Amino acid sequence: MNLKLSLFTVLAVLVSACTNKVTGQKERNVALGSTLDSVSYGIGTDVGHNLQMNIKQAGLDSLNVDALFAGMRDAMDSTERIHSDKVKAIVQAYMIGAQKKMMAKQLAADSLNLEAGRKFLAENGKKPGVTTTASGLQYQVLQMGKGPKPIATDSVQVNYVGTLFNGKPVDSSSDHGGPAEFALPHLIQGWSEGVQLMPVGSRFKFYIPSDLAWGASGAGEKIPANSVVVFEVELLKILKKQ
Repeated sequence: MNLKLSLFTVLAVLVSACTNKVTGQKERNVALGSTLDSVSYGIGTDVGHNLQMNIKQAGLDSLNVDALFAGMRDAMDSTERIHSDKVKAIVQAYMIGAQKKMMAKQLAADSLNLEAGRKFLAENGKKPGVTTTASGLQYQVLQMGKGPKPIATDSVQVNYVGTLFNGKPVDSSSDHGGPAEFALPHLIQGWSEGVQLMPVGSRFKFYIPSDLAWGASGAGEKIPANSVVVFEVELLKILKKQ
């Protein structure tokens, strides 16, 4: 069960109640004495989860929850307190303002993250054993192998552990059940460049600037925009070309 709700539709319902003080809300302790009661409750929880996620993603955590439920009730009873056309105008104006605030907040966070990464790399590059390449990639040899080095078109088998520069975990091969296999042309630039420096049997630590990683777009929730990422990589073998 996955009842998807449009955030605009939900807000159009709840804004109708936002101009009124809600009192006398019913208790949440509703008896679930029948299958239909349980189905109704289950649908409600699914709607609630989706609504909570959409509100959080839109930066609307400060909404009046009592008014929200009153708006939903009024809509279901067809007793809306504001005409639908006016509701749409209210919602659109509010959403535009909320989105502008979110964008400004995100841009500020991205800028701080970029500056923090630059400072980290500047200091890290001065440490003994850390080498900085022409591209800005930094690496440290933890164990030097004796095998051949891969080239840019090769696929490889590796163990790896990845973090942000502050140590927060990002990903690891063990998270996926063991050694991973990658085609170097399909990897971020920092990985592809760094692995080509490694003889088979080596273990290197890479400090990858954001412009050689996921840049201003980031990668999901774990890697914010403009993030320096750190990967400890063990090169196990170069795979035969198919």
